[in-house]
This record gives sequence, C-alpha cells and structure tokens, in this order.
Amino acid sequence: MNDSKVALKMVIDGKERDVSYEELALSNNLAQEALVRVLIEKKLFEPKELLKMMETVKKERYRPLKDKE
Repeated sequence: MNDSKVALKMVIDGKERDVSYEELALSNNLAQEALVRVLIEKKLFEPKELLKMMETVKKERYRPLKDKE
C-alpha cells in the first residue's frame, strides 16, 4: 500500500498491517451503525431523536460561509 494512503498501521499476531483511510472510514461507519442499533433496540432513544440531533450537529458544525469581501 502506498504510504500516502495509509491511515494507520496495526500489529496483529506480530504482523504489521496497513489500514487505508477507506477501510478506516468503513470500519467506523460499521461500528457507529451497530452502536445506534443497540441503543435503539434497548429503547434508550427513538430514531427520530437521533435524526433531530444529527440536524442540530449539522447546523453547529457546517455553518454556511459568509461572503468574503
């Protein structure tokens, strides 16, 4: 794997393995989806609450850029 695309290096059973940004993103996505499903199944929150909070976070983090003069 090209070093510029390596997100991290892991050692598993004494063998070094490069992890790409794509693999890392997919792994994070899988873990996040699994966590959300468990929390919903345990009825700790409703899916609509998650969607509402996602909108809140989106508004906080991704504010429109003001025109530069």
